[in-house]
Amino acid sequence: MDVLSFRTEIRRLIELRQEGEYWDFKKEWYQNKSDLLHDIICMANNLSNHDGLIIVGVDEETDYTICDVANDPNRKKTQDIVAFLREKKFAGGIRPTAYVQPLTFGKKIIDVIVIRNDRNTPYYLTDQYQGVFANNIYARIMDTNTPKNASADINVIEKLWKKRFGIDATALDRALLFLQKPYDWVDSDDGKKFYKYAPEFTLEDIQAEGGKDGYEFYLFNQCDSRPRWYDINIYYHQTLLYSLGGATLDGGRCFTSTPRTDGISLYKESYHHWDISYKYFIKGSIEYTVHLFYITDDMDEELTARQRFLEC
Repeated sequence: MDVLSFRTEIRRLIELRQEGEYWDFKKEWYQNKSDLLHDIICMANNLSNHDGLIIVGVDEETDYTICDVANDPNRKKTQDIVAFLREKKFAGGIRPTAYVQPLTFGKKIIDVIVIRNDRNTPYYLTDQYQGVFANNIYARIMDTNTPKNASADINVIEKLWKKRFGIDATALDRALLFLQKPYDWVDSDDGKKFYKYAPEFTLEDIQAEGGKDGYEFYLFNQCDSRPRWYDINIYYHQTLLYSLGGATLDGGRCFTSTPRTDGISLYKESYHHWDISYKYFIKGSIEYTVHLFYITDDMDEELTARQRFLEC
């Protein structure tokens, strides 16, 4: 999300004049570090499948007015938050990912601590830090955080573990999760690959139907620019979950999913077509995940072809 869209989202939350399941308001920056840690853990363990947002510089007691935090003596930047979390002992050595996004409203500055949503829940400490206890699982439920001297209810903890293992996810989301572990996929006799811990998930790459033989600009950056197009199909049992394009590069030395296509119209009269088109991957998208899935680390020629492809 770009800064402008993010600012619009934060304004919308402020105008709601209430806290919620993934956002919280603070008038000023934390004086007590254990409070900061506790709130970050709670937001990392929210159940909304949304980034947690701690909005610093909004006063609930004065009808959610904005308070400038530019000169707050306790103000922190992203580097400070990262260093603070790095010092704490989290289970498995996996810490929440957090950063600080400053935003300007009028002439006033607020800070938003963004805690990224991911599948590493539940986050909890293995060593106590001040009043934040070891092995207590804190969570954000509706607009309330679990108290420091307690753990979340068992049903909440269950949901957080299900999230980690993908049990609560759709079939496509689970497939996307499994594709992030390419070494756990096995070749079958029929030319497909299957995920060894859930063999009902399979993947195949077959020559594209319809005799596709056109060129894309990124092919001309290869030593061998001849096009070879494929269909990459992801199945759950016999159900096709997703199909995307694939291509071999440099005469078959490298295989990749094909990037998305978009474009820009420069003139009003050309709104119905693109004057400039471009290709791109979005980190975390299924196209980019499949691109990473096919990377092998045993051939220099593949590495060269892949680098030529990505630098186009």
